[in-house]
Amino acid sequence: MAEKVAVSPRFKKLCDQFSTLLGGTEHEITKGPVCFVSRNRRINASILGRRTTSPLVRYQLFSFESLDKSGRALCLGETALFQNQVNRLLSNLRRNGIKVTAVHNHWLNENPRLMYVHWESIDNPIAFATKVKRSIAFLG
Repeated sequence: MAEKVAVSPRFKKLCDQFSTLLGGTEHEITKGPVCFVSRNRRINASILGRRTTSPLVRYQLFSFESLDKSGRALCLGETALFQNQVNRLLSNLRRNGIKVTAVHNHWLNENPRLMYVHWESIDNPIAFATKVKRSIAFLG
């Protein structure tokens, strides 16, 4: 069972708005406090010749924490995507002032080739969510 975390009503409301903007299927507030949002992409892929719909393969993750008095926080994101979508996502994120921190694969022998991109920013969580939503919109 998850540990109950005491947070301000302001933080909870901000987390709810952050999740809604990003289309989160689940969100929670963990110790820190950290607002953590997840959703799964619809990806048709196989690994080792077997079809997979595992959340490990098709996730999108977003979070914010260390919210300061000015309303800015450490904001993080990650998504699974097809290899041929990487350059467009990198361009979109950078155009929105978001730092791309990693591009890598997780699996071997998957079809089609899947990649994972991580990014970060110090920003207002709602502004960050808006920029990310705009950046990833083409992923569907």
